[in-house]
Amino acid sequence: MTEQPEKLDVSGVDIAVRHRSGGVPGLVWLGGYRSDMLGTKAERLDQLAGDLGLAYTRHDYSGHGESGGAFTDGTISKWLAESIAVFERYTKGPQILIGSSMGGWIALRMVQELNRGGPDDRIAGMVLLAPAPDFTHELMEPELTEKERADMETKGYFEEFSEYSPDPNIFTKALFEDGRRNRVMVEPLDTHCPVHILQGMADPDVPYTHAQKLMEFLSRDDAALTMIKDGDHRLSRPQDLDLLARTVTAMVERIRATR
Repeated sequence: MTEQPEKLDVSGVDIAVRHRSGGVPGLVWLGGYRSDMLGTKAERLDQLAGDLGLAYTRHDYSGHGESGGAFTDGTISKWLAESIAVFERYTKGPQILIGSSMGGWIALRMVQELNRGGPDDRIAGMVLLAPAPDFTHELMEPELTEKERADMETKGYFEEFSEYSPDPNIFTKALFEDGRRNRVMVEPLDTHCPVHILQGMADPDVPYTHAQKLMEFLSRDDAALTMIKDGDHRLSRPQDLDLLARTVTAMVERIRATR
């Protein structure tokens, strides 16, 4: 691993990428809203990839971490396009997408775009942590206050207190409008690969019922849901990281056994 990230130009924006060479199936990390690729879970996966001799690819979305671009210009479509560009440029052979929170939404959209059920499908498995597909429509819109709705119409965005940062979260009108166009929980999801969801039951941001609802849309696939009774949204405690490592390792072994 290099200390400084590589940069990939995607539509005129420099996207920061860190790539570890190694065997397959490779691991691909997709972080959450306002997260970066140097977080606890992403770093633990780098260690795991090194231990298992696997390739590992991670990047920061535009407006996040070490990437260029303005955060407020970001939408699901934009971050999806960047993620696909990184995937196509840096990965070879079968890959496991590991998506956290909003990264789970990005992962599900990637599999819709890239996996068509053919023998050459590149996404061989998915591990989703507290996945938040359709969060703008499913989780946020019903809870918006009148002030937040008014701010979106007059200012184009609203701010919300963040438990994870001294700066408030900013949600734009463009994010909500684009989110509606990228909804995935509207019809059965055919990922054509095994999916394992890890979900905390004490998650204050993405309720575990959301993961249960997602499972209903994955009914045609080989999907598993593991509930962590005292787990929060981050799932970054030592025991959570150990569970993540075991889950990813099991997915690697399973994919290798079938190829």
